[in-house]
Amino acid sequence: MRILIVAEKPSQAKEVARILSNGACHRRQGPSKFCSNFDFPYKFRNQDCQVTVTSVAGHLMRIDFPPEYRSWRAVDPVALFQAPLVKEVHPNYLDIQRNLKQETRNMNVLLIWTDYDREGENIGSEIVDVCRSVKQRFEVLRAKFSVFTPEGIRSAMNHPVQLDYQQVHAVDARTELDLRVGSALTRFQTLRLAPRFREVNNKIISYGPCQFPTLGFVVDQYLKVEKFVPEPFWHIDVQHEKEDTQAKFAWKRTRLFCRWTCTALYEQCVENPTAHVIRVDSKPTSKWKPVPLTTVEMLKMASRYLRMASDRAMKVAETLYNQGFISYPRTETDQFSSDFPLRPLVEKQTNAPDWGNYATRLLEGEFKPPRNGKNNDNAHPPIHPTAYAGTLAGDDKRLYEMIVRRFLAVCWDDAKGHKTEVDIRIDQEEFHCKGLMVLAKNYLEVYPYEKWTDMTMPVYQQGESFTPTAIELVAGSTSAPQLLSESDLIERMEKFGIGTDATIHDHIKKVQDREYVIKQPDSRFCPSTLGVALVEGYDSIGFDLSLCKPFLRSAMERDMNRIIQGAKTKEEVIAANIAMYREVYQRTLEQASALESALAQSFGHAPDGEETCRFFEWDDTNNAGGGSFGGMGGMGSDGGGGGGGPSSSFNGGSSSTARSSRSGSIMASSSDDWMASATCYVCDTVRTTAIIVISKCLDTCHSSPCLMGHD
Repeated sequence: MRILIVAEKPSQAKEVARILSNGACHRRQGPSKFCSNFDFPYKFRNQDCQVTVTSVAGHLMRIDFPPEYRSWRAVDPVALFQAPLVKEVHPNYLDIQRNLKQETRNMNVLLIWTDYDREGENIGSEIVDVCRSVKQRFEVLRAKFSVFTPEGIRSAMNHPVQLDYQQVHAVDARTELDLRVGSALTRFQTLRLAPRFREVNNKIISYGPCQFPTLGFVVDQYLKVEKFVPEPFWHIDVQHEKEDTQAKFAWKRTRLFCRWTCTALYEQCVENPTAHVIRVDSKPTSKWKPVPLTTVEMLKMASRYLRMASDRAMKVAETLYNQGFISYPRTETDQFSSDFPLRPLVEKQTNAPDWGNYATRLLEGEFKPPRNGKNNDNAHPPIHPTAYAGTLAGDDKRLYEMIVRRFLAVCWDDAKGHKTEVDIRIDQEEFHCKGLMVLAKNYLEVYPYEKWTDMTMPVYQQGESFTPTAIELVAGSTSAPQLLSESDLIERMEKFGIGTDATIHDHIKKVQDREYVIKQPDSRFCPSTLGVALVEGYDSIGFDLSLCKPFLRSAMERDMNRIIQGAKTKEEVIAANIAMYREVYQRTLEQASALESALAQSFGHAPDGEETCRFFEWDDTNNAGGGSFGGMGGMGSDGGGGGGGPSSSFNGGSSSTARSSRSGSIMASSSDDWMASATCYVCDTVRTTAIIVISKCLDTCHSSPCLMGHD
């Protein structure tokens, strides 16, 4: 029997061959200079076999439109929603295809060894298709693995599974939809806007189904910051010193926005200053340890605590995984199974100089079972260390240490303490004070990313009375919200289903590469002038189906899951989503002037005349790099701006700079994230609306237009 193992990357093929052959494999070069073949004997299913391990380099194939649809000048973008598609091996990978075909001729079993996730499943199906083109009769198996350790590799070899074609179909559906939607809208935006605004002339204005909702989150938060108006408030503070310990009591009303009402209540307290203790509650408390680590949580922690961009963190995690130091870094699972071998993994960390003593203490009796989360993708365990890595440096070391400390914290006990809460009444007003004594830090000793500190206070008895040391009327004002940090943005994307744990970091990088969003020195995101204009323009066309809101993409992601669950077919999902996006496209086309108005306002001038834009003359058939503009050009996860040809980054003039200020003012009465009842100070227009520019107000407002929204 001859077995052909195909890994996703050359480095993985080399490692699989080394482990399975115990270092005794023979390296053989094939047609591809990047993907070698490794031969060795192996006993599989109690049979002596000859094994060859080779690899691809990610996706072998791409989908694209046929040549007759690649001309921007000759093809109406709407035709791309129904145009035929061609699936072919990428020109750069023809040598890899030849190598696979050669190795297929003599094999009996094909074992797919791509990453065990949706994308890996789809790459596996491409490998099968290439092999079937030269030989029909062979068995197809699939390696299921989460770690690149000798134990994990041998276990995957001895317990193969089948390819999951539901996941294959889900990726195919998403890829086709991203190509069609991204290509159509990128061409529309570019051809409509680039000739009319010199700031973007001869630039591709790329659209992606995940790019634009990501941009929308950044712009929505930016508009909240820009339109924020501080509002004064007042509150009453009470202080009491007893037994050389001071207590600070907070007002149960928190604060009032009417100075006169607050002053009247304050004066009543001053005139009748005796405080009566009406409640004392003292009891044990705990600070829960974290749940096991998921991909999204890892990216958020890396951004927040290590100041590491999400795309950088993902690259580092993949390197650590391929080196065998951590488990597979793309997982939604935040719970370990009851039989997961945690203690042996803890033992591997006992020699670490910085945290080895904590690992030793766990093994000597302080170990506690993990606190499980609510998510399990049934594919991979939570991210955890698989070996001690004592020679790492730089970002590799920092991220690895964070993962190890999270894992050790998960295996510790909750922090323990004792809390006391005291309520007092002065006249008719009630105040509250909390105290905390930390008794055992437990997991916090190894986990510096969270804090829990003592808050001392005097001892009080219920029914006791005292005269406060001070009663103060304190003035303050509401604080402006901040721009989104990367951690904030990841959290919103996860909440609304924009991207997956494996792609969120890519979308964040892409909106920066397109220069729709700029990361500031404090690591917060500010939209460019063009980014703001596009979001305001699309929102003004229609909030419910806005291309910059998450609803359309969230619905598509839910449909992908329904394909995997078998509730819908690939064809049903593609047809339904094409119909939905085509409707949005038609509405956008009919109201394209709203986009122009938004850009005109942002750029500070009316649309220019119809200048010559080279995209009218440019033809995708000359695109040697492959892939239609605004399309996939391959098998990526977001449709905007793929392919070669003219630069797909936006960097035109002042519009690539971060926004610093905007005119207009608002009065809002809702804190809802998406809708607000707002009043314009200039024309007194009141309506419940999204954060958009209301063009109707332009007729009655003789200064800047109304910016309707909420703080």
